[in-house]
Amino acid sequence: MASNEVLVLRGTLEGHNGWVTSLATSAGQPNLLVSASRDKTLISWKLTGDDQKFGVPVRSFKGHSHIVQDVTLTPDGAYALSASWDKTLRLWDVATGETYQRFVGHKGDVMSVAIDRKASMIISGSRDKSIKVWTIKGQCLATLLGHNDWVSQVRVAPTEKENDDTVTVISAGNDKMVKAWNLNQFQIEADFVGHNANVNTITASPDGTLIASADKSGEIMLWNLHNKTPMYTLNAQDEVFAVAFSPNRYWLAAATASGIKIFSLDPEALIDDLRPEFVGYNKAADPHAISLAWSADGQTLFAGYTDNVIRVWQVMTAN
Repeated sequence: MASNEVLVLRGTLEGHNGWVTSLATSAGQPNLLVSASRDKTLISWKLTGDDQKFGVPVRSFKGHSHIVQDVTLTPDGAYALSASWDKTLRLWDVATGETYQRFVGHKGDVMSVAIDRKASMIISGSRDKSIKVWTIKGQCLATLLGHNDWVSQVRVAPTEKENDDTVTVISAGNDKMVKAWNLNQFQIEADFVGHNANVNTITASPDGTLIASADKSGEIMLWNLHNKTPMYTLNAQDEVFAVAFSPNRYWLAAATASGIKIFSLDPEALIDDLRPEFVGYNKAADPHAISLAWSADGQTLFAGYTDNVIRVWQVMTAN
């Protein structure tokens, strides 16, 4: 990667009336962003890239009766899945904003949702300490028990080979544990032990070889998913709410209580710390980012904040 690359604030997307809890992009529809919020709605955005208005809200997805905590898109961008504190998941048609399917069965707030590459299995994690696996039609295939406290996030690890049908799910919990699950057998594959605080967030690298998990104390741990071993730890110095690998650079973005930190992974270094100017706030109450998503081409980083605004950062070459 060129060492003269920097992230520049390009615009904001405003439309939510609550914290922006999750953001989703897809390779299939590069001009689409979907956001989830504590205001109980999701919004789809058409990205224009225009300097005056980087994107416009297309529609609001209404149906959840409580905070929407997580959203993900199918690879083609046609469907969105949301996880809510109303204990349900919903599958939405992005074009119309209609709910196709509700997923009912969790006994606690649903904190996270993921979908496999073939869009055949939906995975959810909840405060009821369970991970559930569903068909697209809303039938629960399995309930995976193993976390001793609430499940904060579930993600599908990409497979390296096109014809590889294994589905590996990684999960993070308030029990300080990170786990990998084999969904072909619905069983636990590995426990990753090392965090000393609640693990808030987890993600897999685009090639499926690495996991990054981050906790309340600011520790980001990198793990080798193949041999299930810890690699090294980055310190974000502050509670981490979201982590996201760049799709095309050896970078990891971390949304923390005091800014978005961009780490280079090889060599290991903090290369950027994104802190926009917040007008009218005193320092202690500054909003912070709690959700992140890269565009599929890796040129744009979207961040959702506690002042209800989505900020759009772009990779630029500094002279």
